[in-house]
Amino acid sequence: MTAIDIDIKRLPKHIAIIMDGNGRWAKLRKQPRIFGHREGAKSVRKVVEASARLGINNLTLYAFSTENWNRPKHEVKTLMKLLVSALKRELPLMKKNNIRLNAIGHTDMMPENVQHELQEVLDETKTNTGLILTLALSYGARQEIQRAIQEISYKVKNNIISVENVDEDIINKHLYTQNLPDVDLLIRTSGEVRISNFLLWQIAYAELYFTKELWPDFDEISLHNAITDYQLRERRFGKTSEQIAE
Repeated sequence: MTAIDIDIKRLPKHIAIIMDGNGRWAKLRKQPRIFGHREGAKSVRKVVEASARLGINNLTLYAFSTENWNRPKHEVKTLMKLLVSALKRELPLMKKNNIRLNAIGHTDMMPENVQHELQEVLDETKTNTGLILTLALSYGARQEIQRAIQEISYKVKNNIISVENVDEDIINKHLYTQNLPDVDLLIRTSGEVRISNFLLWQIAYAELYFTKELWPDFDEISLHNAITDYQLRERRFGKTSEQIAE
């Protein structure tokens, strides 16, 4: 499968990926989990570069969930170190490929050195006009929606917004993803078939693609396969096939 098989005119505007299977990948090779996380970082680079080459506008990666804080402390500490080193290492690549980094989630929960490095890369790439690469860090969709409801409720209570005007647009403007389009294609690796509290509002009409590949095995060809599968589907958004054809 090559990029030639992909209809460039019908690319998904926003791809989101649940990167799952690093630990299992390492276990199959009788290696510690961190070995899988390091290999998974290589897959991130491959997929980001492939997305930029194709002309994908938005790529969102589920890098660290709110639930991930419950993992063993040494693993969390190691993941934070990997994140800092990855941000430093990939900054030149992002500049070269005109990629703008974005971050969503409870990022103020991250260690100070992670916040500092993240902010540096955000600042260094903010004027780039190509692919918007969004990292979901300390992110949980239910927490995001709860936060949005609290902010909207405060504004209604203080007569900033009338309750009659609370619609989808208002809700969108209070989500972390307020500047991003809805997800067109959601990919999950490792054979798990669940959403895991990721972008619950934003994937309302997304096409879901599940693959048994573990994340460290996911590469450019894997991404092309997912996009090709996406393009074979009929997206009706509640309409009939006949209406779509008109």
